[in-house]
Amino acid sequence: MSRVTVIGAGNGGVTAAYHFAKLGNDVCIYDDPKFDTQIKAIQASGGIEALAEDHGCQMCFPGFSQIALATTEIKEAMDFADVFVMVCPSFAQETLFTSMLPYFKKDQTLLLMPGNYGGLVLRRILKEQGKEDLNLTIGDAISIPWACRIVRPGVITIMGIKEFLPLSVMGEGQRKEEAAEQLREILPIPIEVLPNPIAAGLENINFGGHPLLTTLNMGILENFNGEFNYYKDCCSTATANAAARMDKERLSVGKALGIKLRTELEAMNALYASDYDTVYDFNRASTTHGKINNAPNSSKARYITEDVAYLLVPCYEFATVCGLKVPIVESCIHIASAYNNTNYFETGRTLKSMGLDQMNGEQLIAYIKNME
Repeated sequence: MSRVTVIGAGNGGVTAAYHFAKLGNDVCIYDDPKFDTQIKAIQASGGIEALAEDHGCQMCFPGFSQIALATTEIKEAMDFADVFVMVCPSFAQETLFTSMLPYFKKDQTLLLMPGNYGGLVLRRILKEQGKEDLNLTIGDAISIPWACRIVRPGVITIMGIKEFLPLSVMGEGQRKEEAAEQLREILPIPIEVLPNPIAAGLENINFGGHPLLTTLNMGILENFNGEFNYYKDCCSTATANAAARMDKERLSVGKALGIKLRTELEAMNALYASDYDTVYDFNRASTTHGKINNAPNSSKARYITEDVAYLLVPCYEFATVCGLKVPIVESCIHIASAYNNTNYFETGRTLKSMGLDQMNGEQLIAYIKNME
């Protein structure tokens, strides 16, 4: 049995806490006092419930898990364990890092789900704050393991789960191996260790589908309040063709950086133990993703605010430093920026935010190689 603190009580965080506890771990779940709805519900019931059925469909891993501690006190959460799993939107990572920083102890482990290059951001912050001697081991996962959602406070549904979870682990020597083993003990599925957090960011399965399909379907999503099955209804032969072009751009960036990446189709089939011939077929037929209507209903949804800003922007930045053109990626960022009257090229996860802005292409490739 392990002790683990989950940082973040959204869909993924509550599901993580539930499943970790279901597997026999002692679990603490934390969220900021401004977002205490789930924490209060879990405190009142003593745990988290997962439904057996939702919208007439059978759900996975139903039951009730007791949670050892649900809190809005960050020190209390940090004192509970030496392993932390942060499950939150990428735009909240830096704020949470700042809250956690005074309470980290030497040789602890933090897993970010998803990472979206957050491990590099934290490494930059530790360096700026003179706290590199904490020797933190930082994992960046490509996503969360579950397809899940909160039904009401303290109650979730789990529609499906991946076959394995690719993630990177940044750490020193033996601690890196020890942290990987800690994560294997806690997580409900096997892990695949990737060579570095840049590989983990580029392997995020949300890269192709979420930002592009949402951008291309925004009018109908807004006008009909997202009342669609996102994967079935927003993927057409034409949008799938555009997504395939975007995927080639991502693969070209990986190749330029010396990173071998799965295609989007290879990743989907591997993660969900399927054998579809095209991304279009997967989106239209996947039983995991087809159980409920779950489409975004505005340009403020995370498929734009997170996936454009924290997946497409860094890909564009890596491409630029390598001298590559990625027109579909760049166009999607421009359109999303126009939708939300912001400039994601500036506010997204840039090389500067990752502490990599002083490097040219050759230096960046060497840096990546040294992390393996």
